[in-house]
Amino acid sequence: MESQPFKRLMLVVNPHSGRGLSNSTLGIIVNRLCADGFCVTVYMTGLRSAEELTAGFGAGYDLIVCVGGDGTLSGAISGLMRLASPPPVGYIPTGTANDIASTLSLPRDPQLAIQSIIKGVSAPFDIGCFGDKYFAYIAAFGAFTGVSYLTPQSAKRALGHLAYILGGLADLSAIKPRHTIVEHDGGVVEGSFIFGGVTNSTSVAGLAKLSPSDVNLSDGLFEVVLVRQPVSIRDLSDIIASIIKKSYQSDNVRMLHTSKVRFKFDEAVAWTRDGEDGGVHTRVEIKNMARAVRILLGGSSPLATRSQLWY
Repeated sequence: MESQPFKRLMLVVNPHSGRGLSNSTLGIIVNRLCADGFCVTVYMTGLRSAEELTAGFGAGYDLIVCVGGDGTLSGAISGLMRLASPPPVGYIPTGTANDIASTLSLPRDPQLAIQSIIKGVSAPFDIGCFGDKYFAYIAAFGAFTGVSYLTPQSAKRALGHLAYILGGLADLSAIKPRHTIVEHDGGVVEGSFIFGGVTNSTSVAGLAKLSPSDVNLSDGLFEVVLVRQPVSIRDLSDIIASIIKKSYQSDNVRMLHTSKVRFKFDEAVAWTRDGEDGGVHTRVEIKNMARAVRILLGGSSPLATRSQLWY
């Protein structure tokens, strides 16, 4: 009887993500995957980004697994979007915020996260197209959006999630409302907003949460959250209450569901994509690339019940 052929696995590792990845942990990951029948090739980010690695070499593998933070996974997915038939993606989170891991119910312990690779199921995942770039879970402007990419990596390692909170508080003094016209599937919204986020996630930089009942990662729709400029203490209290209650349909905080969205500003506005610098723009058009990639989930994920084994 012929032996089962090895499954070719590309392991993309960011050794500097979060508090860093020890050689022993990496060895455990590789050994465990090899023991399950994968033929593993390790690629370290550094000279080449995760996006460059997966775009350049991903087509030759049956499965891509990212070890790093959300930025590493986002970069790897961006590279895969440039392939005709991208392989499924697994994620072993070692970053600071790990928003995608929270959304997918993936454990933070690498040894436990390996189980989502070995025994997990594959689910379709919507990807955002931001001009000629891609994002996995959020594109945003305004309050708190600069926290992730402006907070030094050394501070993230030393303070962990606290670095995001402290960075967000420091950002409050720099909040500037932006007059914005937002065109979406259901019409047009206009106003002065201090935050706008186009998301496909239930967790945003550890600072805000969306209810799982409001988010479907493979329905071809984004959740667009808009926060108006508060003009009174009552408005500010309303915004805080909306975030705490995960209820985004007040006069000051609104959530839309749309397959595409266009933002028009009176002046250039800085954006982020998955926690990285997204450039400065007066016009932004974002499209949902429905079910563009498949991502491996652990059995405990609420999405797993709607998915099939990838192999």
